[in-house]
Parts: sequence; C-alpha cells; structure tokens
Amino acid sequence: MKNIFALFLLTPLLVLAQPKVKIIFDTDIAPDYDDVGAMALLHAFVDKGEIELLATISCNTFETTAPTLSVLNTYFNRPLLPIGITKGSFPNKKCDQLWAEFINAKYPHATKSNEGAEDAVTLYRKLLASNSNQSVTIVSVGFFTNLANLLNSKPDQYSKLNGKDLVKKKVKQLVSMATRLDGHEFNVVVDAKASQLVFTEWPTPVLLSGFEIGEKIFTGIQLINNQGIQSSPVKDAFEVALKKDKNDKGRNSWDQTAVLAAVRGADPYFTIREINFKIEADGKSVVIPGHRFQYLVFKQTPEEIGVVIENLMMHQPTGK
Repeated sequence: MKNIFALFLLTPLLVLAQPKVKIIFDTDIAPDYDDVGAMALLHAFVDKGEIELLATISCNTFETTAPTLSVLNTYFNRPLLPIGITKGSFPNKKCDQLWAEFINAKYPHATKSNEGAEDAVTLYRKLLASNSNQSVTIVSVGFFTNLANLLNSKPDQYSKLNGKDLVKKKVKQLVSMATRLDGHEFNVVVDAKASQLVFTEWPTPVLLSGFEIGEKIFTGIQLINNQGIQSSPVKDAFEVALKKDKNDKGRNSWDQTAVLAAVRGADPYFTIREINFKIEADGKSVVIPGHRFQYLVFKQTPEEIGVVIENLMMHQPTGK
C-alpha cells in the first residue's frame, strides 16, 4: 500500500519530466552578434537541464568563426564541445565591428583557427549516426551551406545512409532563423543555391523564425549595463559592437528567437502559421500556396519576449 501511495505521489513528477532537447547549432557567427546572444541562450539552457548541446558548427569560413565558438564554449565551461566548420573559402562574411577579434584576443580558447575545427558534414554525420531516431533538433541561424552539403553527402564510416536518408531518420526538426515574407533575407541570400536545395529537399518538419520576428525584439542594453557581469565575452561582444554601431536601443534578436522556439516551443511566446516558400535564384523568399513550413507569429509582445531572451543572455556559467 505504501508503495502504491509513493508511486501516486511521484506520478505528477514523472508526467512533467521532459526529455532534454538534443541540439546541433549551425551559425554564421561573425557578420552579426545576435549569434553570440543565441550561444548564451543555448549554454543557459544546458545549465538549466533543458537541452543537450551536441555541437556548435560554423557555416561561415571567415577566420574568426571557429575560434569564437571555442571562446564561448570555453567560457561556459564546455571547452571540449565539438566544433565544426564549412571547409573551403565560401561563404566568407567578415565581422565589421571587430567584436569577434576583440573577444578572441581577450579570452582563452583551444581552437585557435578554423583549421582546428572538424569538417562540418563529417561532424554532422558522426553525431546523427550516433543518436537515436528522430531525436536531434538542428538550429540553423546562418547560411544553408552545411545543410545542403549534408543532404548531398554520401554513405561513410558513420552511416550507410546517404545524407537525405540520414537526416530523415535521425532529425526531429529543423528550426531556422531564415526568410521573410516576400523579400530578401541575409541568411537565405548568401548561399542561395544551398537555400534552394534545403527548402526543396529537407525531409523533416521545419520551423522558421522570419526576419519580421527578430527585427522587432531588441536586446543587449540591459546586458552591457549589468555591473554584476564582469569578464564576459557575451557582454564584451555586445558592448564593442553596440558602441561601434552607435546603438543605444539594442540589437535585433533574430537568432535568439530560433533558439528559444527550438528549446521551449512556440507557445507561449508565438503562434504558428502554416506557410510555403519558393526560394528564387537570387535568394528572394516568395510565399507560394501550400503548408510545407511552420512560421512564427507573435503571441506575446516583442518587449515581453525580449525580457525573456535578455535574462537568458545574462546567464552566468555554473561555477563562476
């Protein structure tokens, strides 16, 4: 009888317990610094027990990208977290405000150059093959280069499946900061050919946080004014970039919205619109009939969501 009563008491806890979301993060970290905010959210979610972060991967070949990922992973006490990068010289988008160079010079990191990171597709295939079916969420907040290359990949030592079949078997969903309603959006435009392939061939559910969402959410000012946060590459990146941009309003929070929705779901922050896109040769996103993709729509106000995001951006590493 006691055992039955104890089980009754534990049942609500068992029902409430949710498996951790397994995430591979794909970022163009350099041309903008909302990626840094997104990285802070991911590490905060790891510390809160909400996700398992499998890897951080760059889709940008600019020289600071792998070292920047290493800086942030090291700061959050995960120096051994796998880092991948697109091999070659495209896409290559620089850091205009030099925030990446600043934090790379100031903070410790083991990956000193892009050459020290793994090939992005090889890392993807290794991680997907080693995880259970339909268990991995890919969060893409940059160009679609890596994802197109993954779809086109051949069987290898990690899996006998080709890329598309491996994705279909192992990936739960793709969540991406990409597209806008009938217009050109940076992440889609930079490698338009890759974007076309992914939007046509990707075999799992896709959730999109469009340009119109992050455009209205501003973060960073409370972070840089927080005197309790010292020696933080997250704070430094925003402080350097906002000062260079002469920005006292805060940075648009495009990439953070994708991370937030990937981890906690759309509700209560957003509702979902069913939509379909065609990506034209120049990267323009054109709405067409159909319901292939999910698209975030505001439920809470941008200001309310901004408070949630900025509080997560101010999360400090455990043990510091």
